[in-house]
Amino acid sequence: MPLEGVRVLDLSRVLAGPWVGQTLADLGCDVIKVERPGCGDDTRAWGPPFVKTSAGENTQESAYYMSANRGKRSLAVDMTKAEGQKILQDLALHCDIVIENFKVGGLKKFGLDYEALSKINPKLIYCSITGFGQEGPYADKAGYDLMIQGMGGLMSITGEAGRQPMKVGVAVVDLFSGMYGVTGILAALFKRERTGRGDHIDIALMDCQAAMLANQATNYLVSDKVPHRRGNAHPNISPYEVFETADGYMILAVGNDRQFEAFCDVAGCMELAENPKYQTNTTRVENREQLVPFVQEVLKEKPTDFWISSLEKVKVPCGPINDLSQVFADPHIQQRGILKEYEHPGGARQKLVSTPIKYGQAKSGAELSPPMLGQHTDEVLGEILGTERDDIEKLRTIGAIA
Repeated sequence: MPLEGVRVLDLSRVLAGPWVGQTLADLGCDVIKVERPGCGDDTRAWGPPFVKTSAGENTQESAYYMSANRGKRSLAVDMTKAEGQKILQDLALHCDIVIENFKVGGLKKFGLDYEALSKINPKLIYCSITGFGQEGPYADKAGYDLMIQGMGGLMSITGEAGRQPMKVGVAVVDLFSGMYGVTGILAALFKRERTGRGDHIDIALMDCQAAMLANQATNYLVSDKVPHRRGNAHPNISPYEVFETADGYMILAVGNDRQFEAFCDVAGCMELAENPKYQTNTTRVENREQLVPFVQEVLKEKPTDFWISSLEKVKVPCGPINDLSQVFADPHIQQRGILKEYEHPGGARQKLVSTPIKYGQAKSGAELSPPMLGQHTDEVLGEILGTERDDIEKLRTIGAIA
């Protein structure tokens, strides 16, 4: 694996932190997930549903937890105790990367902030993920995905015109922030190869939300016109949205003038392609209020399968709207290997979504199942710190570990 031998101390709990650790594990890192004895990561309890044992009983691992923690080893340490802080400081000396998503300054009292740990290990790459960043007027605020989707403008452009603003169906701010975090860490690893020094990476969900507004942000900055909700329609391309058919719904995604002409030929409405109001994308966007209803009436005449098979033959982008059962039954998805079966320590086998990253000459995708709480405490302390069995039991007796 590309990052085999790179060790990560993952102090993060919810938000984007677990996504960073999971992606690094998929790339080959040894990711040590630090959890609170007794309760562990908050997302363990974010169910139902929960993974079942081979006997059909609920485990302590929710589906949500399982989605963000494959490939990690769980170390249950109480960082409020001096002994627990010493364990984590010692581990930081043996790690390449630390991930944390505590409030700004929240780890300073434990001696686990960047300033403290970088003195122990100057080569350490330390990634802090918060709602609003390490500085700024909102730095002390807590931030969660739904809040940031609202504050950062995403909900203002998501949903139907005249209806309630909508969030996206998954926690995209967390996911994007996690990916930006991984990108920053990989760049810092590359830099460290040349300079020998680590760095402190400051990832804010609010910043990432603003960055992922992409063309919508630039549309506003160029035109000074505030974008509004358009349902499934694209602000810069038409026809590019969801349409009703004779037996359901489909997506028509015309991206250029050739595709529009090909669509009109298949649909038997070449008069649209020949009309100056619709001959270019610019004029189609300008006249979408007249164009889209006409396209809608044409598509309602025949079923989805007819349109998809006919339009694909002439290379017009289109597709169905699948539910998740259809997604994971799709032969293409199955052949691509995005699903992987993991063996839960409780005895059951569970399919999970694996990494979409594939290399031609290297392996990717975590091998370890998302861990049970404290599953690897003894293993990590013995293997990395050389802690003797008697000393591990003493630490467990005083509640420093579990």
